[in-house]
Amino acid sequence: MGEFVRLEVADAIATIRLDRPPVNALNDQVTGELAAAAREAEADRAVRAVILYGGERVFAAGADIKEMAGAGYADMLARAGGLQSALALVAGIGKPVVAAITGYALGGGLELALAADFRVAGQGARLGQPEILLGVIPGAGGTQRLPRLVGPARAKDIVFTGRMVPAAEAHAMGLVDRVVPDGEVYREARDLVRRYAAGPALALRAAKQAIDHGLDTDLATGLEIERIQFAALFGTEDQRAGMRSFLEHGPGKAVFAGR
Repeated sequence: MGEFVRLEVADAIATIRLDRPPVNALNDQVTGELAAAAREAEADRAVRAVILYGGERVFAAGADIKEMAGAGYADMLARAGGLQSALALVAGIGKPVVAAITGYALGGGLELALAADFRVAGQGARLGQPEILLGVIPGAGGTQRLPRLVGPARAKDIVFTGRMVPAAEAHAMGLVDRVVPDGEVYREARDLVRRYAAGPALALRAAKQAIDHGLDTDLATGLEIERIQFAALFGTEDQRAGMRSFLEHGPGKAVFAGR
């Protein structure tokens, strides 16, 4: 339990909760606590899905500019590496992860949301990479994960202008997956991942790793990743339970133990 980042677990779903008023700015302490929460969520076998949440008013409005304004090259090289490492830990959680976005998800806040598998946004949410307005560029995934998600032209528009993207436009371009009334964001995020919490944990992990790692390589290598992951699942209890249930009761009725 950190000062600004908490990990709360209920019904096999972990919530990584940012709580640094007023806007959940991502300073070095928040970054460290976020990394610790991601490690804990990954290691806890009772956790089957994860929600990233900043509260009812704001997701995260970016880095702490007061900390950055006087920094030099060497300092920021280390700090950017720390935030990239923390978000890589979030992206690497081998369980379904959804970002529940209220208010603003800007700069590092949007980069945190991009590290999730899914994004649910409130109707009043605004997303963006405003770093160009400060004379810099995104430093924790905005120039890499964003174009992989929405394509290079849309990503360049968002990064080059620094503009805030309304939730409806974000949904239309595929930046977010669902838009709901602001007061229903967290509940919708839980509903989205609840279906995975009872699923075959090892197969979900394998599917996530095959997709994510396959996107970073050529097709032949991706297919080899898939083949190995597929075959490895035939050593799990869930594979035996799933196929036995299918043969005896039909599809969709298996109970999985996550082993």
